[in-house]
Amino acid sequence: MKIIIAPQAFKGSISGMNAAKAIEAGVKIVLPDSETILLPIADGGDGTLETLIDVMGGDIVSETISGPFGSKIKADWGALSNKNTAILEMARTSGLALINPKDLDPYKATTFGLGELISKAMDKGYREFIVGIGGSATNDAGAGLAQALGVRLLNASGKEIDFGGFNLKHLDSIDMSRIDPRVKESIFKVACDVDNPMCGPEGASAVYGPQKGASKEMITVLDNALQHFSDVVNRDLNKQIKHMPGAGAAGGLGGGMFAFLNASLKKGVDIVLDTVDFDQKLENADLVITGEGQIDFQTVFSKAPIGVAKASKAKNIPVVGLSGSLGTNYELVHKHGIDAVFSITNSPMTLQESSDNAYELISKASEEIMRSILLGSRMSQV
Repeated sequence: MKIIIAPQAFKGSISGMNAAKAIEAGVKIVLPDSETILLPIADGGDGTLETLIDVMGGDIVSETISGPFGSKIKADWGALSNKNTAILEMARTSGLALINPKDLDPYKATTFGLGELISKAMDKGYREFIVGIGGSATNDAGAGLAQALGVRLLNASGKEIDFGGFNLKHLDSIDMSRIDPRVKESIFKVACDVDNPMCGPEGASAVYGPQKGASKEMITVLDNALQHFSDVVNRDLNKQIKHMPGAGAAGGLGGGMFAFLNASLKKGVDIVLDTVDFDQKLENADLVITGEGQIDFQTVFSKAPIGVAKASKAKNIPVVGLSGSLGTNYELVHKHGIDAVFSITNSPMTLQESSDNAYELISKASEEIMRSILLGSRMSQV
């Protein structure tokens, strides 16, 4: 048998690669001569950087950049071994996790550090960028990122506007003449798993502003600022982003990266699967095993295991899912390409116990899955 092993990290417990190795260990107990291909995957969020480094090879590079409020911080990015592709997670430069909850302020938070990180990767010769934009603390539509790369965002007096979503209302014109010329040599792929437009009741400020510290009054101000920003972008750059699906992701960063960098927005898992040549690896496969920390009703919303399942079903390959636990309405995944799902827990235990023993539990569950498949194969011949 040829078996593709493609789990996501079990968040807070075990990495995607180590989960894949545990599955492989269980498979080999039953089918020692099987061909196993380890392809841990991610959905563009936390862990995507490490997962792609594990699969593709490369290094994690640490840089000093500006944090969400301008103070200097350390941020990592992934330099793939092809010497051309860089993996960035904006949460590491401008994310909620970098700020004490009582200090959240979407009026002032900036994406400037993400632009700096892109510039530093370009300094090292990288020209293809995969950027995960989940976990944002900002609402500046990527204005800070653009400024870090040389775009001039000018007020009516011809001076640069200050950082933060609040100051977008002062934008009068956009000058692209000084943008870093290396941007035009580069390709930007944005992992974007939401369809929110830039503005309005379903837009960046209204939907995501509260988790970034925005009051009702602030939401109105920020939404109006994004409306104004979108109008200026339309006038000066001839790009319509106000109602574009995904433009509202990460406080408007999705729309900003499209406007300033000609970035393409795709589901995170699709970008990851393309990067690791998942379709090609599926050729002549007999089985795919995927998984994540918990499989439940949320899994069907573009989570990594569903992306794996859809790609596999396009080639009529059966898919099995493993998880630390099976949550509410987990059976919905059967309608989205995962044929059977299993929990790795084999006795009553706490979450901590399950997490501490994840490798062994995953391996044991994988062994039993393969025994069941082998038994079913034998019975079908009776």
